[in-house]
Amino acid sequence: MFDRLSAYAPQALAVLRVVAALLFIAHGTQKVLGFPATEMAPPAFSIFWIAGIIEIVTGILIAIGFFTRPAAFIASGTMAFAYFMVHSPMNFFPVNNGGDAAILFCFVFLYLVFAGPGAWSVNKQ
Repeated sequence: MFDRLSAYAPQALAVLRVVAALLFIAHGTQKVLGFPATEMAPPAFSIFWIAGIIEIVTGILIAIGFFTRPAAFIASGTMAFAYFMVHSPMNFFPVNNGGDAAILFCFVFLYLVFAGPGAWSVNKQ
């Protein structure tokens, strides 16, 4: 029964790609534009603001499936950097240091580097 589901793997990968990218974009717009509303408003050209720009640009590229592999590689590295520079010094455990989303983004995007964009992408493979 579950073997039949394999036929839909490219579409499921595309859904994972788009949903992860949209969430990633939301993290970026919060840093750069203050939307969705937040009290955190990093100054322009700070490391957090630059991270927000990277999140928006790579998120858009990943969402539409354009240069997915290089964009996902950059996004994955950005999240690894964010985890080790911002989250891990606060506490060893990701659930306690707020870094669980960064870890999840890092590995989802790393998977996309190897898996590609799946179905419904501009660079359909």
